[in-house]
Amino acid sequence: MDRRRFITTTGLATGAAAAVAAPAVAQTNPKVTWRLTSSYPKSLDTLYGLSLQVAKRVAELTDNNFQIQTFAAGEVVPALAALDAVQNGTVECAHTLSSFYIGKDPAFAFDTSLPFGLNTRQHNAWLYQGGGLELIRDFYKAYNIHIIPSGNTGAQMGGWFRKEIRTVADLKGLKMRIAGLGGTILARLGVVPQQIGGGDIYPALERGTIDAAEFSGPHDDEKLGFQKVAKYYYYPGWWEGCANVAFIVNQDKWASLPPAYRAALEAACAEALTLGVAKYDNQNPDALFRLVAAGAELRAFPQEIMQAAFKEAMALYGELAASNPNFKKFYDSWLPYWRKEQVWFRVAELPFDAFVSSQAQMQGR
Repeated sequence: MDRRRFITTTGLATGAAAAVAAPAVAQTNPKVTWRLTSSYPKSLDTLYGLSLQVAKRVAELTDNNFQIQTFAAGEVVPALAALDAVQNGTVECAHTLSSFYIGKDPAFAFDTSLPFGLNTRQHNAWLYQGGGLELIRDFYKAYNIHIIPSGNTGAQMGGWFRKEIRTVADLKGLKMRIAGLGGTILARLGVVPQQIGGGDIYPALERGTIDAAEFSGPHDDEKLGFQKVAKYYYYPGWWEGCANVAFIVNQDKWASLPPAYRAALEAACAEALTLGVAKYDNQNPDALFRLVAAGAELRAFPQEIMQAAFKEAMALYGELAASNPNFKKFYDSWLPYWRKEQVWFRVAELPFDAFVSSQAQMQGR
């Protein structure tokens, strides 16, 4: 064989192969830019911060080829319009609470949490090990959305009230900002629930448009300034023993992502879930101390109210399961799981927590 011809031919072949291979490699790492709308204002470094955390990690995991631009509530769409914006493709993705959308279907509540339901660990167990996430993703397909758990507040407070609440009768006619099925249950006890985005609660409470408001826990509540316009701070937030934050993605946009980018987004959301809970557990105690020092008066909900609310919650779930096929499908999975988890926690977790807490209180005297 002619040596010169061999080298020339081989060089051409190699160059051709490189020309073909280069686009193939590039196609596996395309430049992708998404817009994310949050249901939270930038002042909430925890809830809005989840969006920043996910965007940062996704960029790091993809050599900055997958960028997610984050926008606070109101910058692109209003706080409670996030689901519609993702569904119709106005934005590719959003951080929100599914329970904001129970007006579309009460079954949305299962993704966030049910009043008197699972705590954070139990909810994660149901999602990832108990079949809950599969049910939720199947449900969201009707809205052209793929959903990923990506944060949790842990157990919340019961909110801020202008006056003391001693009996069920004190709830009659009370205008309260409260989202999700907690509002539906309180309405059965006489409350007039109001669904208002996080950034709009303070002015409504200040003007007296509402008489009470719940949002999250001490860290977020302090940032929103509720202690300045309402005196009594109640606990526990029985309507949210946890609140799972949803990262929702337009289904068509999700399908168009390279598999590696999907894996990066799933991993970033899982990390945000862990870090979000840790941040709340770290920051809520100090915020609570500051709020009390500033004049907030802590109050436990009276047992009369807790028992009445629990009774109404169980009655409501039975009614919804009987009338709404979507709710029933979730409830048939959720209810036995809830019962099972209560047995386990009653044996191990609760006695441990109760004893250690009592000893810590005694040592602090």
